[in-house]
Amino acid sequence: MPETQRDLYEVLGVARDATADQIKHAYRAKVRECHPDTHPNDPDAEQKYKEVNAAFSVLGDQEKRARYDQFGTADDIPGGNPFGGMGAEDIFGDIFSMFGGGSPFGRRANPNAPTRGADLQMVLSISLAEAATGVNRKVTIPRWEPCDHCHGTGSEPDHDPKECPTCHGTGQVRSRVRTIFGDTVQVSTCPTCGGRGKVVEKPCKECGGEGRIHRRREQEIKIQPGVDNGTRLRVPGAGEMGLNGGSPGDLYIVMEVRDDPVFQRDGMDLHRTVSIPWPQAVMGGKSVIGTLIDGDAEFDIPEGTEPGRTIRVRGKGMPSLRGSSRGDLILHVTVDVPKPSALSENASRLVNELAQELGVNTEKKEGLLDKLFGGKKKADAKKKSTKKK
Repeated sequence: MPETQRDLYEVLGVARDATADQIKHAYRAKVRECHPDTHPNDPDAEQKYKEVNAAFSVLGDQEKRARYDQFGTADDIPGGNPFGGMGAEDIFGDIFSMFGGGSPFGRRANPNAPTRGADLQMVLSISLAEAATGVNRKVTIPRWEPCDHCHGTGSEPDHDPKECPTCHGTGQVRSRVRTIFGDTVQVSTCPTCGGRGKVVEKPCKECGGEGRIHRRREQEIKIQPGVDNGTRLRVPGAGEMGLNGGSPGDLYIVMEVRDDPVFQRDGMDLHRTVSIPWPQAVMGGKSVIGTLIDGDAEFDIPEGTEPGRTIRVRGKGMPSLRGSSRGDLILHVTVDVPKPSALSENASRLVNELAQELGVNTEKKEGLLDKLFGGKKKADAKKKSTKKK
C-alpha cells in the first residue's frame, strides 16, 4: 500500500469537517505562505508548496476526499493518488535531495551540528548607594565547561568516538507503524548513542565520557549607575558551554537593590526626612543636607515652613540608567522644638519675652499635685523667713 506520511487535513490546517470553501480558503493561504518564488531563501519552501498542492488535489475533489476519509488514502482512483503512485517519503525525498537534505518526513537536524549553550540567570544584591554610583562586583558562576583532558570529545586521547552502528551517525532510528490512515514511519532517538550519532568506546577518565566538567568560575560584572530592582544585565558568552563547537550562552544578572536606612527610592527621585530648628522654620534661611552621591548639599528653607512640608533639591537624586539626567532629592520637613529643660536660662528668658511680645500665654495650669506640694513649699519658705527675722 502506498504510504501516507501526514494527515492531509493537517497539511492544510483545517478540521476534518471543514467545508469546501474553508478548504479552498486554507489552500490559498498556505500557498501564499510557502510559494518558492516569494521565499527564495527558505530551503523548505519547495517541499511545503508541493505538499500543500498534493493535499488540495485530494481534499479539493469531493470524490477523492470521500475515498480518503473512508480508507485513509486516495489510491485506486484514476489519478487519485496525490503522489502519482509513489510514497510521499519517496517523492519528497527525491525533491529534497537537490537541496542537500533528506525526506522532510521524520527529518531531523544533524546530531553533530554545533549547538549554542544555554543561558544562565542569577540574582545579585547591591546597596542603594552602589546602584546610584555603579560598581564592579565579582560573582561566582557554576556552569559546565569543556573537559581539559579530552577537549570535549568524551573519549580518552587517541580514542576518537566512532560512528554509531545502530543509526549510522544519524542519531535516530525509524520503525513502520500501521495507523487508521495507513502505514507511517515513526522516528525516535537512537537508544544506542542517545541521539549523538557517535559512540564512545573508551570514556574519558576525567569526565566519564560527558566531554564536560562542572566548575565554578569567577566573573567580574560591571554594574552601571541607575540600576533598579529587576534590572537585567546581560554578560555575553558567560553562560553554559556550547556543544560540538557551538557558541556559549549568555549570563543574565537580575539586580536586587537593598533598602537604605536614610533614603527611599521612587523611580529616579530620592526621599529623606530632615529636621530643622523652629526659629529657622519661622524665619527661613539656608541649611545643609547629606545626599546619597554628592556629599553635603545646600538647600533653602522658606519662611513659615510647617512640619510635613516637602522641599525639592533638584538634580540630587538617582541617575538615569540610560542617559545623563538625574532625579531630585525630596526632603520631608520636621520641626525640632526643644524642651524647656534643654534651654539655657538666657534662652528660656528670650523665649518668654518672645511669647509676651506675640501675646502668647506660656503660663502652666496648676495641677492637683502642684497645688498640694506647691502650697507646702510656700508654707515652708514662709516659716524659714519668719525664723530669720
